[in-house]
Amino acid sequence: MAQIKDAAVLKAVAHPVRRRLLDVLRVDGPAMPSVLARVTGQAVANVSHHLRVLAEAGLIEEAPELARNRKEHWWRMPDRSISWNVADFTGDAADLAAADAAEALGLQRQVELTASWLGSPASRDGEWVDSAFSTDGFLRLSPAELAELGRELQQVIDRFRDRPEDPEREPVFVFSRGFPARP
Repeated sequence: MAQIKDAAVLKAVAHPVRRRLLDVLRVDGPAMPSVLARVTGQAVANVSHHLRVLAEAGLIEEAPELARNRKEHWWRMPDRSISWNVADFTGDAADLAAADAAEALGLQRQVELTASWLGSPASRDGEWVDSAFSTDGFLRLSPAELAELGRELQQVIDRFRDRPEDPEREPVFVFSRGFPARP
């Protein structure tokens, strides 16, 4: 897992198109800009620009061994999992704003994916209906216990992350959040 500690790298993540490109590369693996443009509904030139920004931030890299000729440019994520801790960016107001923007964008993406699922026919019919889940609850935890819960949830996700390809397996989005709140 790549742990982001540099605000410039975090700023690269805090953009809706770049976040979507990272998601596609994370799920589908290496791709060319033309494929990424088709999947994201963006112009190839726009995708190429955002790929360069992500590459400059060290979040993606070219995969020249996949190119069949000099005109093809393939991109991949060297580490399919990235994370950051807002506490690493509290020393500077601009850095904290970047961390807040990245967190807000992440939440927005989670809500978009959830809303898309809930509005789809698959959410009402088919074999995924009984598998999909939603859970939440209020727990009484100390900050240390909340951190422990987060680590354990990440370990469960990591255990399922790199399963081999199988016709019955599809990309599944899982997210979890924990924070102090009152009902």
